[in-house]
Amino acid sequence: ALGYDERGVAAHIGVLRRFIKVGAVDLLVAELGLYAVRPDLEGLGIPHLMRVMYPVLQELGVPFGFGTVRHALRQHIARLLGRRGLATIVSGVRVRSTLREVHLDKPPTRIEDVLIVVLPIGRSMSDWPTGTIVDRNGPE
Repeated sequence: ALGYDERGVAAHIGVLRRFIKVGAVDLLVAELGLYAVRPDLEGLGIPHLMRVMYPVLQELGVPFGFGTVRHALRQHIARLLGRRGLATIVSGVRVRSTLREVHLDKPPTRIEDVLIVVLPIGRSMSDWPTGTIVDRNGPE
């Protein structure tokens, strides 16, 4: 997805519109991945990126943006997104993904203990379902 400002393309972010299962609830999300910003915008940080990308995420018609980060990044993400109200960090939830490649000596899925980053797009954070596991219903 591309985000624009008055000078043209300002940023891009990998977005996968998909259903995940949170607890027992199937939920449409925009799963967020790798991102980049135009060189003159480097240093403005993730909050600027998300402000530029927010209209694009709204166009996707999803209730939430969804991503995962390692626990070591908790303070960094909280400082950049949490304080500004752009996202909420959800902990205590594991994420199950299907492995991209099948190996006979490994299980077909993996379960990770990561932090979930939720961006309210079309609904409020109070509408995010409760559950102790998120199933990606496919690969990461």
